[in-house]
Amino acid sequence: MRSRIEKIGLIGLGLIAGVLISLQLSAIADKDSAEPLPIEELRVFSEVFGRIKSDYVEPVTDKKLITEAITGMLTGLDPHSAYLDADAFKELQIGTQGEFGGLGIEVGMEDGLVKVISPIEDSPAYHAGMKSGDLIIKLDDVMVKSLTLNDAVKRMRGKPGSKIVLTVIRKETPKPLTFTLTRAVIKVQSVKSKLIEPGYAFIRITQFQEHTGENLATALTNLFKQNQGAMKGLVLDLRNDPGGLLNSSVAASAAFLPKDSLVVYTEGRNPEAKMRLTAVPNDYLHNSEKDYLKNLPAAVKTVPMIVLVNGGSASASEIVAGALQDHKRAVIMGTQTFGKGSVQSVLPLGNNTAIKLTTARYFTPGGRSIQAKGIVPDIIVEDPATVDQDQTFRMREADLERHLSNSQELDTKGGATVKPTAPAAPAKSPTKHEEGDATKPKILEFGSKDDYQLHQALNLLKGMNILQGK
Repeated sequence: MRSRIEKIGLIGLGLIAGVLISLQLSAIADKDSAEPLPIEELRVFSEVFGRIKSDYVEPVTDKKLITEAITGMLTGLDPHSAYLDADAFKELQIGTQGEFGGLGIEVGMEDGLVKVISPIEDSPAYHAGMKSGDLIIKLDDVMVKSLTLNDAVKRMRGKPGSKIVLTVIRKETPKPLTFTLTRAVIKVQSVKSKLIEPGYAFIRITQFQEHTGENLATALTNLFKQNQGAMKGLVLDLRNDPGGLLNSSVAASAAFLPKDSLVVYTEGRNPEAKMRLTAVPNDYLHNSEKDYLKNLPAAVKTVPMIVLVNGGSASASEIVAGALQDHKRAVIMGTQTFGKGSVQSVLPLGNNTAIKLTTARYFTPGGRSIQAKGIVPDIIVEDPATVDQDQTFRMREADLERHLSNSQELDTKGGATVKPTAPAAPAKSPTKHEEGDATKPKILEFGSKDDYQLHQALNLLKGMNILQGK
């Protein structure tokens, strides 16, 4: 029996070696003195592999064991590294183009539960009233504790028009909530814009996708054409923007900054992970793409500007806010951002699979690491719907299990604070949310007449114009 297990273990060790070779670990190979393979740890792995193959209650394929091992290696590192099977890899590629199927929520894993980072605007989850920080404990009748993040995401995807019931724990509610959602093809409109009133423009970026920079340039050009007279102020809304493509965030920053301005730089162990991205076409355009920022109105670079952020502003949106803040190009207003200051590289493998691996931390032009800290607004303006809620209810990168640390110390107490004079009391959450349910909480539409933070930004812009006039 023992010899059989050892034989299976040796086969497992061979499989592991094959996986290591196929991954082509160039970062190790390029070192002058390559680190030796951890033979003792691999021996333990092979013993476990052999025991599972020989003694597990049901037969298990080699493919499943190796896949689960790779998944465990990556998910054990940090909340954002992951193994992408063929379906997940395809969904990731489609998602960056702005159209994909599902419920419309950015999720991560915490204590074995699926945690909502941010609902995507205009999605089924958004309209149902799901919030950042919600913990999904059950999908239909399946407990999430028994699933990996990839398995949970697969269950949430499905044929448009089909329904799924999500059971959710929300910290400020005594009982679990249930949401009955209808899956849909999620078409994310990356850039939305309008003139709030003559001389004052509003642009919202919901997510940084493949064509966000181009769409932003079109929106800015149209707004300046629509406005009769000089533009007096611009509000860039990045609230609940979960991030997206790095080069698109560089493009958005470059639209408002002088040419050659540093937007962001990254630091990692691999030399290829060290980058300095500036406001030049080579750092935001794809291959032979024409420079869509070239013919923007000159006033875009100088118009008084406010950027709105909140706890749902993450990753790429924090790059933009940090760059505009460090260059003193805009006043940052709202609440502290999510704090995702790490870069994930998608490294394709064979069989149309890939790994999403955290390879670097990014830094603002002034040298600030945002990881687990976020961007602290110049002026703190609370959303009236959440101003009375305990700060511990707000989920950020630092709350995620195994998050990367930040060795830098940030003073998060600076900045003026503006609070609503008559905040609305938080609505009591119902225990059940069905489609068309009259008890469903009211959802704030960013940019609407009820948008308190937007009105505060507009008031500040008008005050800035008065001071400039004097």
